[in-house]
Amino acid sequence: MIIEGWTQTLGAGPLLLIAGAAIAVLLFLIIKLKIHALLALIVVSLLTAFATRIPATQIVPVLVNGFGTTLGTVALLVALGAMLGRLMETSGGAKVLAEKLIDVFGEKRAPLALGVASLIFGFPIFFDAGLIVMLPVVFAVANRMGGGVLRYGLPAAGAFSVMHIFLPPHPGPVSAAAFFDANIGLVLIVGLIAAIPTWYVTSYLFGLWIGKKIVLPVPTLLGKADEQAENNPPRFGTIVGLLFLPMVLIFMNTGLSTATSAGVLPESVKNEAWFQVLRTLGETPVALLISVLVAMYILGRKRGTVRGDLNNLLESALGPVCSVILITGAGGMFGGVLRASGIGAALADVLGDAGIPLILAGFLIAAILRIAQGSATVALTTTAGLIAPAVALAGINGVQVAAVVIAVAAGSVVVSHVNDSGFWLVGRFFGMDVKTTLATWTVLETLIGVMGFGIAAAVFGLAGLMG
Repeated sequence: MIIEGWTQTLGAGPLLLIAGAAIAVLLFLIIKLKIHALLALIVVSLLTAFATRIPATQIVPVLVNGFGTTLGTVALLVALGAMLGRLMETSGGAKVLAEKLIDVFGEKRAPLALGVASLIFGFPIFFDAGLIVMLPVVFAVANRMGGGVLRYGLPAAGAFSVMHIFLPPHPGPVSAAAFFDANIGLVLIVGLIAAIPTWYVTSYLFGLWIGKKIVLPVPTLLGKADEQAENNPPRFGTIVGLLFLPMVLIFMNTGLSTATSAGVLPESVKNEAWFQVLRTLGETPVALLISVLVAMYILGRKRGTVRGDLNNLLESALGPVCSVILITGAGGMFGGVLRASGIGAALADVLGDAGIPLILAGFLIAAILRIAQGSATVALTTTAGLIAPAVALAGINGVQVAAVVIAVAAGSVVVSHVNDSGFWLVGRFFGMDVKTTLATWTVLETLIGVMGFGIAAAVFGLAGLMG
């Protein structure tokens, strides 16, 4: 949120100190004093707004804007995803899919199976939507195999994160590619080169390792299958079709957007009614809504569930996720205060003249901005705008430009912590407290960013040697 008529007079140093102190106080309130995360986030956001000298008359609007903007993105996805997950879980469909994956990959490779499935689903689906849709399958496998939820959940969550970070048509790499005038096809290739090995090491292997050390019970927020459903489960093909439905719809949206951006389709089609309708049907909330309605019929009405019972079932899905939604919104509020304080612009000014190699500069600037204010999107777009002139004048080839895109995207994801709404989303879904989320998800995201940058830097160097 930009505050009209107000200019931040504090420099980057004081703003960073305030941000660091705010994070320390927040962790102290939640971990040591055991204050509820929602209350702690609101209190710290309010104090941070005063400390950064945001005008008193604008503090509440800034808080509400950060909270509401995050809820606008998260609330519908979580609510609709919870409904879809509840239908899949209580109908026995998640258990059917889990058993099929275990049969195909084997019991020892169940985490690998979930990760590979999430990589496939994660290509067109955004991180939060994909994770929500995949949760009932993750929980069903974890219940079947034992060993805690993290052993199965982190490889899946990491897969969605890796695909969202590195690959078009996701908004991060597409935005950076637009700033740098990069070839989308080359960005996709370099993104794949970075994404697959990075997922295997940072999400799959790390997920197995940390899952043995931290064994958490499988959350029950999606409910459990009833006995009648287990005795008469839906077919495997039916469940796969329901999972693919939102993926196909969302891919239709992102595919059309990418096609117009890449020049495959003329810009004029954006004004055509058919184009706008297909784009709308593929928007993530609409795609999930359609999927829920189809699942209501196929897994509910068609299998004999009466309307009242079906309505009660969907209603029961919302209560457990309310805490997830509110705390995620409060995390967005905290990040919004930091952004409104001007910390991003102040840091960009300081880092712009750092005089370090181009690809390293892109990674470091994005990483510092991400750590300071929480939003990966803000970190990525700010960094891309900052170094775009240098990229244009550097005389590097197309593959190297694509590698810079991936490096900036990698920097924008490191150190997911308490000012990142995604931190709260993942932590609450997997039933983790703040300390555990820092030890698992924060480390995983940082590993993804560092390894992804390493691969991008290697590609950059090789492309330079080959001319």
